[in-house]
Amino acid sequence: MFALTFLGTSASVPSAERNHPALLVEAAGQRMLVDCGEGTQRQLLRSGAGFRRLDRILLTHAHLDHVLGIPGLFSTLRLRQSAEVMTVHGGPVTLEIVIQMLAGIWGAGRAPLPVGFAALAAGQFLDASDFTIACFPVRHRDTDSFGFVFQSPSRRHLRPDRLAALGVPDGPMRGELAAGRPVVIDGRTIDPEEVLGPPSGGKKLVVIGDTETTDGLSGYVADADLLVIEATFLDRDAATARDYGHLTAAEAAAFAAASNVRRLVLTHMSGRYEDDEILAEAARIFPNTGIAADFDHIEI
Repeated sequence: MFALTFLGTSASVPSAERNHPALLVEAAGQRMLVDCGEGTQRQLLRSGAGFRRLDRILLTHAHLDHVLGIPGLFSTLRLRQSAEVMTVHGGPVTLEIVIQMLAGIWGAGRAPLPVGFAALAAGQFLDASDFTIACFPVRHRDTDSFGFVFQSPSRRHLRPDRLAALGVPDGPMRGELAAGRPVVIDGRTIDPEEVLGPPSGGKKLVVIGDTETTDGLSGYVADADLLVIEATFLDRDAATARDYGHLTAAEAAAFAAASNVRRLVLTHMSGRYEDDEILAEAARIFPNTGIAADFDHIEI
């Protein structure tokens, strides 16, 4: 299961209702941020999520509305005497910008808490046993941008009816079968395939930040249970969207439909539009669409 808390859902200019971009993702006891816009630390408090076990930041790119909250968050974690090492993942250029930003405040090579920087390259970069995270390149103006795929494996569970029919007792033998190893009972070999049900339970979450096109991305997004993606403009302003390197709501919805996504959540909202008109444009193409608001909580 993945749990998402939207901490900031605005485009470049925040509003009274929407903070700069940040998303908290929780999975298997781990908690991480995707982007860390200005004010993210306060949003963590307001949401009730707090700072505990927060030790990883995944950066989609280095535009300031996505990274300016990092120094404030680090300062607060120091004051709370956090012993965690914070790992920041991002493209090489993105990390260099963040490193320079931190150096401008605390000096070169210094930060108020232990920090590690991990440069992204396309492919899987984290295997946490219960879930994996991979990244893929995204085109957004002059940045080295990445999207993220969070995936939990499907599992096969033992079928009680088959266990009973084959006389498999409670205990270690069932554990062996669940692990995919055959067992012998009264001279009979019982193969795991005889007692395991079909694969189930795997989930796929895809998060894409700012992007000027979805060309070439469908393979990464295909069959996702949830796609979170920007929709900064409406179709009537498509030319402006191109100029600024962003998507329209219609483009995001068409991409979700073409990629066989189960659910679409739009974010990076511009204050020039009402939520209802953004939703109406997207839902005409992909009905299972929602508009993210600050502090929305979603589980998949």
